Amino acid sequence: MKHLILLNDPPYGTERSFNGLRLAYALAKSDPESEITVFLMADAVLCAKTGQKTPEGFYNIERMLHRVFTVKGRVLMCGSGMDARGLTEAEVIEGASRSTMDKLAEATLAADKMLVF
Repeated sequence: MKHLILLNDPPYGTERSFNGLRLAYALAKSDPESEITVFLMADAVLCAKTGQKTPEGFYNIERMLHRVFTVKGRVLMCGSGMDARGLTEAEVIEGASRSTMDKLAEATLAADKMLVF
């Protein structure tokens, strides 16, 4: 099954991105044949910023995105959202890709299920 998980919220301040990434990983563990695509829009593009430092015992969104890669998932980032926030490709984690609304439309049409956080 193909899952598309769309994240809109920033990495910290709310737990929506945190919960979306928890679900992405749980879906991949439950169905190893599934395909997981995480698309980061708006403030969620900051989830892919490299070098996040969080207090001991606090979740770290950067590490959670790396878990998506361990289950052969992909992470796409809205290019317009990146530009609006001054986020360059050099500042994002390895494996995350700048993307477009056209690619999001393709992923949406290809998905069996789409979840929005």
